[in-house]
Amino acid sequence: MSLAAPDLVSSSAFFAAMRRLAVELTTMYDENPRLMSIFASHQRWLMAQLGLSLHYGRDPGDPAKGLYVGRFVSAAVEHGIASRNTAAAFIQEMLAYRFARHSDNPPDNRMRPLEPTDVAVQSVVKWLYAHLSILDHLDGGTRAAVLAEDPALFVQLQPSIARGILGSRAVRNPGETFNLFTWANAGGVVMDSFIARIEDFDPDAPQTPVGSISPADICQRYMISKTHLKRLLNKGAEMGSLGFDNVTGRNMLWLSRGFIGEYLTYQAEKFAIIDAAFHRQAASAPTVRELTAVP
Repeated sequence: MSLAAPDLVSSSAFFAAMRRLAVELTTMYDENPRLMSIFASHQRWLMAQLGLSLHYGRDPGDPAKGLYVGRFVSAAVEHGIASRNTAAAFIQEMLAYRFARHSDNPPDNRMRPLEPTDVAVQSVVKWLYAHLSILDHLDGGTRAAVLAEDPALFVQLQPSIARGILGSRAVRNPGETFNLFTWANAGGVVMDSFIARIEDFDPDAPQTPVGSISPADICQRYMISKTHLKRLLNKGAEMGSLGFDNVTGRNMLWLSRGFIGEYLTYQAEKFAIIDAAFHRQAASAPTVRELTAVP
């Protein structure tokens, strides 16, 4: 049985699991900042999920189905993710940084489908593996081991996960403060870095201490301008979602209960979508008996 978002949020172990995920995501960012910047804003992450779903969800018997620039741009506009110009620019950026390429074996010489490069696929598989590992940690499952044993499972899971994400209001719009950060370039990973720093969490406390932060270090690590980061922090403070306590000259950051609640709600909905996709695929997969049966 797949896990439901309300059950995840209400679990006493869920925040610790999300802190662990935040640590993993910021580490992945450090390993490849340029590639992981795709996931550092909500808009770019949604576009990446959409592009992968068009590629992996294509019908091999229909050459018109697949990841094409025009089809991607139209789908991005249809789903309300981005304007035509923004979506087209995203594709060109993926090509420029070699995270996507034109297929060497087009179904039709008049058509030029795109496909993700190996480095891009490996990164997204690692992202999925991290999420399955967290789910296993929460309920003692073996999802991550199943993916490790059968990496091709990613191809079946990704379109289903993308459809769930693109169709979920809770994932697309979890809250005002969450949106402030994640719809800004590098804002998502900055928010993850705040969560990763939390050591003691009381769900009933109005404020949760994050600790001392250095805006200069954040700007350098996550390639965000000082002006941009200052705007995010000031706007968040105006909303009452975060603030600073000056203790012996150190900027001690805190996050509000509402802000953390938005973060956890988003994560719970996302994890529920991933878990449901995994269980649907597991239920439809042939059993060992079916694979070895003699006609």
